[in-house]
Amino acid sequence: MGNDNKMKPTGEVLAALRTLMRNLPNNLGSINAYIIPSDDAHQSEYLAKRDERRVFISGFDGSAGTAVVTEKEALLWTDGRYYQQAGKQLDKNWTLMKDGQPATPTIDAFLAKVLEPGSKVGVDANLISTRAWNPLHISLKSAGCSLLPISPNLIDLVWKDQPAAPENPIIPLNVDFTGQTVAQKLAAVREKMTDKRASVLVVSALDEIAWFLNLRGSDIDYNPVFFSYVLVTLDDLFFFIDESKLSGAIHDHFRTNEVQPKIRPYGDVHQVLKSLAESSSHRVWISLGSSYALTALIPEEKRLHEITPINLMKAVKNDVEAKGMRECHVRDGVALCQYFAWLERSIKEGKSVDEISGADQLEQLRSKQEKYMGLSFTTISASGPNGSVIHYHPLPDTNRPISNKEMYLCDSGAQFLDGTTDVTRTMHFGTPTEQEITAFTHVLKGQIALGTAVFPRKVKGQFLDTIARKALWDAGLDYGHGTGHGIGHFLNVHEGPMGIGIRLMPDDPGLEENMFLSNEPGYYKEGKFGIRIEDIVQVVSTNIGDNFDGRGALTFHTVTMCPIQTKLIDVKLLTEKERGSINKYHKTVWETLAPLLKKAGDAETLAWLERETQPI
Repeated sequence: MGNDNKMKPTGEVLAALRTLMRNLPNNLGSINAYIIPSDDAHQSEYLAKRDERRVFISGFDGSAGTAVVTEKEALLWTDGRYYQQAGKQLDKNWTLMKDGQPATPTIDAFLAKVLEPGSKVGVDANLISTRAWNPLHISLKSAGCSLLPISPNLIDLVWKDQPAAPENPIIPLNVDFTGQTVAQKLAAVREKMTDKRASVLVVSALDEIAWFLNLRGSDIDYNPVFFSYVLVTLDDLFFFIDESKLSGAIHDHFRTNEVQPKIRPYGDVHQVLKSLAESSSHRVWISLGSSYALTALIPEEKRLHEITPINLMKAVKNDVEAKGMRECHVRDGVALCQYFAWLERSIKEGKSVDEISGADQLEQLRSKQEKYMGLSFTTISASGPNGSVIHYHPLPDTNRPISNKEMYLCDSGAQFLDGTTDVTRTMHFGTPTEQEITAFTHVLKGQIALGTAVFPRKVKGQFLDTIARKALWDAGLDYGHGTGHGIGHFLNVHEGPMGIGIRLMPDDPGLEENMFLSNEPGYYKEGKFGIRIEDIVQVVSTNIGDNFDGRGALTFHTVTMCPIQTKLIDVKLLTEKERGSINKYHKTVWETLAPLLKKAGDAETLAWLERETQPI
């Protein structure tokens, strides 16, 4: 995300917040600490502008982090992706807590230490998941403190020019893209509910709702989702949404999909859920990832805390979705090759190109591809030292020229009607240093190791993470982010419940066929350069030995179509198998993209592609 944004000093809003903490609205007394999570009411990773409360109070605009304000201190916890960025964006009123470092206490440990017994800690229960609330509540209780749900949200009360809630229209997605009707998905969900003896299912994650109802929106930039809730019972489907978003086409869509949802105003979900939960003789199924505000409405003895069946159904793409994912990556590959060929020529001809104008050119080239619907995240177009900031994106203050003197890292993606893309390539348009070549080669070795790994069906992604890091570890190198995330089908670029990383993913069901994930090891030399090589891979079945005693063997099939720059590779460091792997990949890229470039009459990109896919 962003870097060096010009934010207002935070002293004034912190003073206003502390005044409210001492005198809570509705005569609720006072609290000694207030937690400001990054989440919205749906626990989304990326937010609409009105929900960027943590950004407003702290000035830090990375996508992950939690702010804590006490009577005397203001602290921000964030992970290794954002240490550099937060260090630059936080003003003197704030202390950066480097989450994940051995010396950094957790939020609950910190509060237990600094607060007197009897102290009260507040948080908006809509903005914290039950999974985060429970351990925090227990930990504070054992320190003699209490965790209280605070409503209304205190940041909303001090944020004078808070943006309005988005009211963007939503669009239907037909079965040619989705592969299944809403009625078919609903029947499968109800079957799972019956198996679990649940009479109500709560769906609060926006991407789950969009996927389930075969609808897409634009309430959050780059994420084709819309603000709503769904409650499924064995007889009814409740859809909570502002009616203004629903056109005649949406009502027609429901008729075509053979469902008739009961449409209610967005804000009615709490009241309807409370009433359904109280009257139900069976269990109410709610994910631990849902807000504590929703969970608290369900009597404790009736709660079924499990990942929703929709989350798992969405993660395993059906054949139509899988085909769309593969095909959109081919079109995306054409645009990427056109961009890198253009960029190389522009630099060679001495034309002025910078991070921003480069990102704009790439977006323009993508927009010419069929079924294009927009970007899937802000393009990370990073030259030289900016590449070492893991979630950098260029702003006028930080914008650097792209030249033949430095490494250039480009992490970008698009939304298409038939899928979502996310790809990173690192290039040097001049003569790379020995250090850059060595580091790049170790990243590539890790990327090949993971991309060609064979593993048992249902193995959890966490167990594969080390495969990508080993080549880097052998050289004393590492990276501070996960190795792979799930990716949606014309949906969120980061999608659970599976992933590949060091952190435990509590809902990871294990990998299976037709899941799509990223494969993206990297290396970042602070202040010098960044390297990341990222492909999207499809989980496919394979055969090896005894196939894990019948459990089944899986491997990855790379669907991203864009060359990896061979001049950054020290071939002496590659094994024969690794060389064979990169050559095979480049042959596939050439055979897939060359006919399309020939058909488009793009001789220049074709010549670039031919050179970049030569065997090593």
